[in-house]
Amino acid sequence: MRVLITGAAGFLGSHLADRFLAEGYGVVGVDNFVTGSSDNLAHLERDRRFRLIQHDIATPLSVDEALDGVLHFASPASPPDYLDLPIQTLQAGGFGACHTLDLALRHRARYLLASTSEVYGDPQVHPQTEDYWGHVNPVGPRGVYDEAKRYAEAMTMAYHRARGLDTGIVRIFNTYGPRMRPGDGRVVSNFIVQGLRGEPMTVYGDGSQTRSFCYVDDCVDGIFRLFESTRVDPVNIGNPEEVTVLELARRVMQQTDSSEAPVFLPLPVDDPGVRCPDISAARRCLDWSPQIGLREGLRRTVRYFSGLAAVANVRSRVLREAVS
Repeated sequence: MRVLITGAAGFLGSHLADRFLAEGYGVVGVDNFVTGSSDNLAHLERDRRFRLIQHDIATPLSVDEALDGVLHFASPASPPDYLDLPIQTLQAGGFGACHTLDLALRHRARYLLASTSEVYGDPQVHPQTEDYWGHVNPVGPRGVYDEAKRYAEAMTMAYHRARGLDTGIVRIFNTYGPRMRPGDGRVVSNFIVQGLRGEPMTVYGDGSQTRSFCYVDDCVDGIFRLFESTRVDPVNIGNPEEVTVLELARRVMQQTDSSEAPVFLPLPVDDPGVRCPDISAARRCLDWSPQIGLREGLRRTVRYFSGLAAVANVRSRVLREAVS
């Protein structure tokens, strides 16, 4: 069995490659290294079951090996990245979805699309269920990521209905853990780096907006189970343990022994007020639920960042339009 994973050098994609290899699959990784890092795959250099292709998925891709699965995870995913790379983000979601769907069709492989909780926008339904259509501003700055994923979902379902392709869609909620980039602008990595450096944590708005954070091992387990299932309709994968951003800052301060009071900055445009997954479908169809709570997940992630020399040197990014 062999799968192809786009975005394999990214935070989540590299963990996913590890999981498939651990389950006995061969893996073909694809990445253009715009936001991915070769460091995330350095431990696989001598694994003969893994092959890496440097390629921009916005252009067509051909692979000689037989493929049993194609997993499309390539996209700028942190808010600063997709705000800085709006066209590339739309191309990864649009052209990238078409090209990977065509590849899966040629190989008669199961196709799994990495979608996102961002398809729900600033939700008016809480917690978010898969049958909720969302509340998205298509012309706002965040729309480049939100709409790219919504288009990719529509294209995935069209290939399933019109061409009989075996497809699945995972809607991933906030995920964190080792291999996050220290300066990527996501709220967990921002807070940990700032805490370890003794700097005040930057909180946007009054910090009352909520998020639900899933540790990467749990997220990858849910994705792997979904790939091996026959589920076609979208599935939420995330941890329904909901906390405010201010509470997250407090917990990271405890874990990093930080005593600096947070700094409050203006809330970014279209920042969601709440975000929490309903995972009833994942429990029912995949027998999946997260096993690692926020306290333990943060402990592991702080330990990872503590071991990075880069943390001592990276300048904390105070982002004009960072989004939790």
